[in-house]
Parts: sequence; C-alpha cells; structure tokens
Amino acid sequence: MQIATWNINGIKARLTEVEYWLRENKPDLVCLQEIKSIDENFPREVFEDLGYNVETHGQKSFNGVALLSLHPFEEVSRGLPGDDEDIQARFINCVISRPEGPVRVAGIYLPNGNPVDTEKFPYKLAWMDRLIEWTREQLLHEEPLIVTGDYNIIPEPQDCHNPQGWWGDALYRPESLEKFRALGALGMTDALRACNSEEAYTFWDFQAGAWPRNHGIRIDHLMCSPQAADKILSVEVHKDMRDRERPSDHVPVVGHFDI
Repeated sequence: MQIATWNINGIKARLTEVEYWLRENKPDLVCLQEIKSIDENFPREVFEDLGYNVETHGQKSFNGVALLSLHPFEEVSRGLPGDDEDIQARFINCVISRPEGPVRVAGIYLPNGNPVDTEKFPYKLAWMDRLIEWTREQLLHEEPLIVTGDYNIIPEPQDCHNPQGWWGDALYRPESLEKFRALGALGMTDALRACNSEEAYTFWDFQAGAWPRNHGIRIDHLMCSPQAADKILSVEVHKDMRDRERPSDHVPVVGHFDI
C-alpha cells in the first residue's frame, strides 16, 4: 500500500501537476495540504474520474487539507480536537478497511509559526500539544496509524541545507523540536529516517534560486505507530515534481507499506 503526502500550494494552480502525478504513480491514499479552496470548489470530479474517493476540509484562500483514496473511507473526521475556537482547516482523519484490519491515516498541515514574536508561534506550539494528545489517544487502539503531512518542522541538522542559517526560525528552534520529539516519544516513527539516512529534502523555496542550488529542507513527514512502522517497506521523495513547469515548492513523499 502506498500512502503519500504532498503540500500542493493551491489546487487551482497545481491541478494539472497533481493529475499527472496520480496517473503516473497511482498511490493508494494521498494527503494533500494547502489546497486553498472551499469544499464546494474543490475539483473532486477530476480525481473521482481517476478512481479516487475524495474528502476535503477546505478554507477560502488559505490552508485546507484533502484525502484521495482508492479504497472506500469507513470513517472521516475534520478538525483537530482540543480547541473549539480554532477555525483553521489543518486536519483531516480517516479510517480505511484492509483485509488485515483497519488503517487510520491523518493528514495535517501544521502551523508555520513565523514570526516567532507574534501570536502565530504560541498557536503552533498549542496545535502541536493537541496533536500529541490526539495521537496518544489513537495509539490506544493498537492499530496502524500514520500521521502525515507538512509538519513545518526541520527535525535534525541533516534535514536542512544550512542549519545555522535556519536556527531560531519557528521551523527549527528548541520549542518546536521539543514538541516533535514528544510525538516520537509516544512511539511514533519517522518513516523516511527509518529507511534512509541520506539527504532527502522535501521543500525548496521559490526565492533566491533555492531549487537549482539545492537549498532545501525536509519538513514533510510520515509518522507511524509501531503497528505501521513494522510494515514500512520504503519511502520515496519524488524530487522530479519540483522540476515541472508549474511546481509546488514541496514535492510528494510516498511511503510503501506491507498493509
């Protein structure tokens, strides 16, 4: 089973690229971030014609997450619990049934948090606390769980072309890393690092020639429960999509699982 995450930076701008990638790779389930579309305007028919079931949690002009699945959804929920006043569309969760049992996948778009001297950074940390608590509760089911998406977290120096230059940014500072490590301490495994210790960037900014100079960072992750981590076969970063005519600044990350 192939489970993918991709921040597409706007479905309207990237529809042709997403359709092309799906036709070429046919992943079982894709979590999209930054669809930047309300649910009613999301072009679900394009993906349904490719055989995908579609669920969205959209928001006008900003944020927004979506799930595309070749398998029927048994359960779908929207919004990260823990703050009834949070209206940002950043979390969608589903269960799909497999012969071996249910698989739960959450697609997230974790807040960026910059600038750190504004309310955006405390919001990021509070959101991560809520994600940790939600994950803790889901782990009690002892079933395959994959929490995937744009985490806006650079986990280690090797995940950044210039660690010293990024240090202090909301993506790479002690408070953010402490929360990410707390998620790992629950028993969640970084799928890519479980398979690959080499450079594997997933984001290159549109500015300052970041892509041709390979000034990238790794901020798109698949975090797996023990039951999912035991089934990891490989993880691929599809860098070729960054070289397309109308690319996102992120590329797809695909986990292959024996589930």
